[in-house]
Order: sequence, then C-alpha cells, then structure tokens
Amino acid sequence: MRARHRELHRSNRVGWLRAAVLGANDGIVSVAGLVVGVAASGASHNTVLLSGVAGLVAGAMSMAAGEYVSVQSQADTEKADLRQEKQELAEDPHTELAELAHIYVRRGLTPALAHQVAEQLTAHDALGAHARDELGITDTLRARPVQAAMASAAAFTVGALIPLAAVLLVPTKNVGVATIAVTLASLFVSGALAAYAGGAPLLRGALRVGFWGAMAMAASHLIGNLFDVRV
Repeated sequence: MRARHRELHRSNRVGWLRAAVLGANDGIVSVAGLVVGVAASGASHNTVLLSGVAGLVAGAMSMAAGEYVSVQSQADTEKADLRQEKQELAEDPHTELAELAHIYVRRGLTPALAHQVAEQLTAHDALGAHARDELGITDTLRARPVQAAMASAAAFTVGALIPLAAVLLVPTKNVGVATIAVTLASLFVSGALAAYAGGAPLLRGALRVGFWGAMAMAASHLIGNLFDVRV
C-alpha cells in the first residue's frame, strides 16, 4: 500500500492567525506605550500599574468588539451573496450553468470540458460550486466572527501582560527603560512566531513588528516628557 501523502497548508489558519497576531502586537505595544508614557510623566508606581491594568481591560474588550463587528460584517456580506446566488440558481439555472462554465474556460479548460465540469459540479452541489468559484467563498476562508473576537481578545491580554510584568518586577525609576527593553524583545519574538506560523521569513517579520513598536513607544515617551506631572 502507498503511504498516505500529507501536505501542510497554512491558509486554514488565516481566520484566527490574523486576529491573534493583531491582538498580541496591539496588546504589547498599546500597554507598553501607555506605561512608558505615564512613567515618563513622573507618575507614581501605583499610577503606572493602574494605567497599565486599565489599558489591558479596555484594550481586550475593544479588540474583541472590533474584531467581532468587522468580521460579522464580512459574514453578513457572504450570507447576502449566497442568498442572491441561491435565488438566481432557482430562477435561471441555465444562465448560471453557462456562467460557471465560462469561469472554467477562463481558467484554462476547453469549452467542452468546462461545460462538462460545470454540469457535474452543479449536479453535486450547485450553490457550493458558485460560492467557491464565482464568489470566492470557501469553508477554510469563511468569516468566523466569534473565533476572531476570542482570538484577538485572548492574544491582546497575553501581549499586555508582558509590559505589566516589567512594571511589577522593576523599581519605579527603571520602569520606562525596562518596559522598552522587554517590549522590544517580545515584539521581535512575536513577529518571528507570526512569520513562522504564516510561512514567511522570520527575520523580516521580527524586524517589521519591532520597528513599529519602537516608534509607538518613542512617541508615547515624548508625550509623557512634555507633561512632566509628578504624582
């Protein structure tokens, strides 16, 4: 017996990977920027910590809500397109069959073979064939709002805990520097992990995430210094 051939594809991770990467990086950068900015203003250790915790809670809820609303809009659009396609199949199946065959002709099949393929796929699952080949809707890439919201909120929380750990473990006078160092290191790691999960070059992913995180913290530190409030 021939050994079963296994292939590793990463496209089935797109739904949760994008939300998780966005959530983790946003958690790290947002809370780190908040902590660095408040610490640079001269605030007390408790104020810096409280600001970070508030940023974590508000950010996680915001990420979950934003992802859910965004992906749900995509899901609503997909459902509307599928309803329209279902109606068109019921009202004018011959035109829909010709439309499907024309799609396969544009992809390289001969007209005769394209028509034969369209007939067989229509007999098997007409709506599924049109959803996949005409609308580009597949089970793998279909919008999943709840999954995206949960992945984003959980990843944001995990990411935000990193700069908060620096606040808890480092003396007040060194909080800013320690948070920046820990945050940059974690951003390089998260960028590399995201690149690995998506099959992209590790170094490029790490540098891209680290660069923008550094820019965000630099801007926050500058704003904090401008106010110089002693609490």
